[in-house]
Amino acid sequence: MDRQGETTHFGYRDVPVDDKQTLVNGVFHSVASRYDLMNDLMSGGLHRVWKDVMITALNPPRADTPFALLDVAGGTGDIAFRAAKAAGHGFQATVCDINSDMLAVGRERAEKAHLDHQVSFVEGNAEALAFPDRSFDAYTIAFGIRNVPRIDQALREAYRVLKPGSRFLCLEFSTVDMPGLDKIYDLFSFKVIPPLGRAITGDADSYQYLVESIRKFPKPNAFAEMIRDAGFARVSHQILSGGIVALHSGWRL
Repeated sequence: MDRQGETTHFGYRDVPVDDKQTLVNGVFHSVASRYDLMNDLMSGGLHRVWKDVMITALNPPRADTPFALLDVAGGTGDIAFRAAKAAGHGFQATVCDINSDMLAVGRERAEKAHLDHQVSFVEGNAEALAFPDRSFDAYTIAFGIRNVPRIDQALREAYRVLKPGSRFLCLEFSTVDMPGLDKIYDLFSFKVIPPLGRAITGDADSYQYLVESIRKFPKPNAFAEMIRDAGFARVSHQILSGGIVALHSGWRL
């Protein structure tokens, strides 16, 4: 099928893949100012624990050793700020996000936290990064890759911009694998989160998309194979909270 006819699953709706980015942009333009509050409410604060696990795995140097992190789809800066606080003075993070509203929230947060000297914000597309080959010591993406229309292309770009010996880390919603928890999770996702989105942000449809998109994301082993196909080695994943989330890892060797 040619590119014009290519389709992707957007939640439980099939839309042309070239239209998905427009729809995703609309989602995050509408919720940017309340995004972090909604993360707390939707996860009961667990997203903070999951992100701490990611930063522990990243393990940025605590000395003054230069270390360049690229955090993709990280508009509000949450991962970059956590990494900066765990790292030494040689740490620099570039947050790359396609959404200008999310980046504006991130820049404001960086100034308030006095981290704007270590964390910079760049508008860009995960599928076509405007950075040189082999220019970063680590690449992180948290709860963002499922919203990329062409995930395989984004993974190839991640591999391209990493230095040899550097690590790719991806935190993403996964497949609940605990009997009983799966039913509770589905009930909460579909019956609680969209009305919560309407109450907090005035936008239920965006949160309906978010919960539906999780169900369409590849299962952990299938996504691990996609990471390998992009060129990464020593690919692994860690299941968190009964499968609600998985932390995926790969190395450019």
